[in-house]
Amino acid sequence: MDLDEKDRAILAHLARDSRVSNAELAERVGMSTSALWRRVKAFEEAGIIESYGARLNPARMGLGFHAIVHVQLVRHDPERLGTFLARVASRREIEACYATTGQADYHLLVRCADIEAYNRFLEEFLFQMHAVRSAQTNVVLRDLKKRP
Repeated sequence: MDLDEKDRAILAHLARDSRVSNAELAERVGMSTSALWRRVKAFEEAGIIESYGARLNPARMGLGFHAIVHVQLVRHDPERLGTFLARVASRREIEACYATTGQADYHLLVRCADIEAYNRFLEEFLFQMHAVRSAQTNVVLRDLKKRP
């Protein structure tokens, strides 16, 4: 789908505040409400808009520790890899998981209450998986840029 400037403006407003009414959003981008509704529907049908939701503040929810964990696997055989990915998907501490190129095979964004909880996550979960060769942690000191 080719996006024009109005499309990008609509998507930027929705990314910042998905609770904005169609009427208010239409006014902000200079369109009629019905034209805006048709565009938003087209974005949803094309998969550009995957879902709507709220941005939460993890620190205020008791999740003050944030780390990026670089995981290297022993092997990439289908059984071990499938187990690794399924277990990663099941853990609430793992906010995101990326398969990447480079020295590490996967990068995990992990949030926990504190360093003790993170240590338990490592010892009781990550280091218990036979697929994991090594894990290197980079502690996030502060978020400098987060896109909605």
